[in-house]
Amino acid sequence: MTGRLLAIGECMVELMQADGGLLRKGYAGDTFNTAYYARQYLPSDWSVDYLSAVGTDTISDEMLTFMQGHGIGTAHVARIEGRSPGLYMIHLKDGERSFSYWRSASAARLLARDGDRLRAAMEASDLIVFSGITLAILPPEDVETLLAELRRARAAGKRIAFDPNIRPRLWDDAGRMRATITEGARAATLVMPSLDDETTHFGDAGLEETIARYRALGVADLVVKDGAEGATLVFGEERSHAPSAKVETIVDTTSAGDSFNGAFLARLATGASPEDAARFAANVAAAVIQHHGALVTRDKLPAAD
Repeated sequence: MTGRLLAIGECMVELMQADGGLLRKGYAGDTFNTAYYARQYLPSDWSVDYLSAVGTDTISDEMLTFMQGHGIGTAHVARIEGRSPGLYMIHLKDGERSFSYWRSASAARLLARDGDRLRAAMEASDLIVFSGITLAILPPEDVETLLAELRRARAAGKRIAFDPNIRPRLWDDAGRMRATITEGARAATLVMPSLDDETTHFGDAGLEETIARYRALGVADLVVKDGAEGATLVFGEERSHAPSAKVETIVDTTSAGDSFNGAFLARLATGASPEDAARFAANVAAAVIQHHGALVTRDKLPAAD
C-alpha cells in the first residue's frame, strides 16, 4: 500500500554537546523528528514530506539539503526573505534535557500564512502530523487557518495525528494554550498525548480522565504515553496496553516521544495493530535515548522487521 505522510511544523538548528567542550550542529524539531523516524520505517513506496518555512540564507539551504538527504521532501517548505530557522541548544544533566531557544525571527512562524498552500499539501497526503508546538509558534490568525484546513482534511477522510506536546514557555497565556490544544485535538483523528503533560496542564486526575476528556472531543483514537509505564491505546472500542522497553543507561531523552510517534505511525500505516505498533515504537524510543541528539542514525535503531 502506497501513501504520503505530511508533517507540519518547525525544524530548527540544533546545538548539542560534543567532546572537548565543543558543540555539534544538527537539525531537529518535534514534527520533523517524527517525520525522520517515520521515514526510517515506512516502505520506499511511501513518501514523507515536511511543510514548514525557512529563510533564503545559507543555513536554510543547508537545512533543506539535510532534509532531502534523509528522504524527506521539501516541496512544501516556503522560502521567506529576511527570515531564518530558529536555533536551540540542548543542556543535559543525568540524561534529562533542558533547552535554550533563539527562535523569535524563525521563518516557521509564517508556515500557515497561505491557506491555499496548506490545502494543496493536505489534499495530496494520506496521513498528516502536527503538534502543540506547531500551534504554539503561529500567530492566532494563522492558527485558525491551519485548524480550518485540518478540519477540512479530516472531513475528507484523511488520518490526522496530533501530539499536544505541551510547552508552556511557548505560550503567552495558559488559558489560550489549553483552548488551542483542545481545538487541535478536535481537528485530529488520532491524538498522542503524554500523560504527565495532561495531568500537569489540564489538571486530569489520571489516565482515565485524560482518555475521557479527549473522547468527549470526538477523538476516535488515542495513544496515551506514560514514560516507563508504557502506552495505553484506545482505538474505537478496542483498548490495549504496550509496555515500555527497558533501558540500562539513559544518555539523552531528546526526541523520545517524537521517535515513538514516528515509528508508531509508520507501523500503523502499513498494517500493524495499534498494540504491535506501540511495542515496536517503544523499542525505537529506547534505542534513541541511549544516544546523543534528536536524530539517531539508522544503524543504531532496531531493524524494521
